[in-house]
Amino acid sequence: MRRFRFVALAIPALVLALATSAAVTRAQSSHLVIPADKVQFGQAPPILPAGAQLAVLEGNPGAKGPLVLRLKLPTNYKIPAHWHSMDERITVLSGTFNVGMGDKLSTEASQPLSPGGFLSLPAKMHHYAWTSAPTIVQINLEGPFDLFYIDPNDNPQTKTTKK
Repeated sequence: MRRFRFVALAIPALVLALATSAAVTRAQSSHLVIPADKVQFGQAPPILPAGAQLAVLEGNPGAKGPLVLRLKLPTNYKIPAHWHSMDERITVLSGTFNVGMGDKLSTEASQPLSPGGFLSLPAKMHHYAWTSAPTIVQINLEGPFDLFYIDPNDNPQTKTTKK
């Protein structure tokens, strides 16, 4: 039950955050061309730690179907251990994207991927990522998009300040 509530909160927040993106959901009856200089990044949804920017190139993150996203991440950006209910394919376009498998982010146990590097993750694989330089990755998956943090305290939407 707890997981359902999290998805119910995450999907509307993601869709709302992406609604201003130029490439958001189109009925695709013809081809789609987006030159590199026309990719429009906006603030990433609150399911991700602050500081990331996101562009939706194709699809609707809240709906079933093909989805292509780009994430622009600053140096030293960390995405704590998490999993998705769908397969995920990531291509590094620029920078250094460090990835690892497991239940806790470990910079020592991760592997750096440089531009052209590729990562394919099956559904429910526990993984994490961090950057050591400004980085852009492209993510391909079948929507709807979801994200479940291994440690619920890592979820930026539910974090509280410690007193």
